[in-house]
Amino acid sequence: MAYWLFKSEPSTWSWDQQVAKGDAGEEWDGVRNYQARNFMRQMAIGDRGFFYHSQKDKAIVGIVEVCAEAHPDSTTDDERWECVDIKAIRPFTTPVTLDQIKADERLAEMVLVKNSRLSVQPVTDQEWTTICALGATPQD
Repeated sequence: MAYWLFKSEPSTWSWDQQVAKGDAGEEWDGVRNYQARNFMRQMAIGDRGFFYHSQKDKAIVGIVEVCAEAHPDSTTDDERWECVDIKAIRPFTTPVTLDQIKADERLAEMVLVKNSRLSVQPVTDQEWTTICALGATPQD
C-alpha cells in the first residue's frame, strides 16, 4: 500500500462533502498539474491518503482511500488529464496543522513542507505513522 496527501480548499471541496459521498467516493478532479496527475497514475485501489484542508485551516483532517484507479477526468474533454476516485475512511480526532508538521523534525523532508503548492503528493511510511499518531487515529 502506498500513502498520499490530497489537498483541497474547503470552500471548493471539504471533508464533510467527501464524507457525504459515502463508499461510492468522488472523483479527485480538476487537477491540472502534470506531477500531481502522474502521482495519481501510480495509485492503486486501497491506497490511503490524508485529506488536507488548505487555505485558512491548513490541516490534515482525515483519512481517505483510493476507490478507483486513474481514469479520464470528467471535468474536461482534454485527454491529458486524469483523476482517481477517493472515499472518506475516518476523520482525525485532532486535525494535524501545517505548523505542527513543520515543527516536527521527523517530517522535515515531507513534500508538504518542501513543495506546499502540489495538490496531490506522496507520503512516506514514516510520515504516515508520525502524522497518524499526531492525529490520534488508529493505523491500518
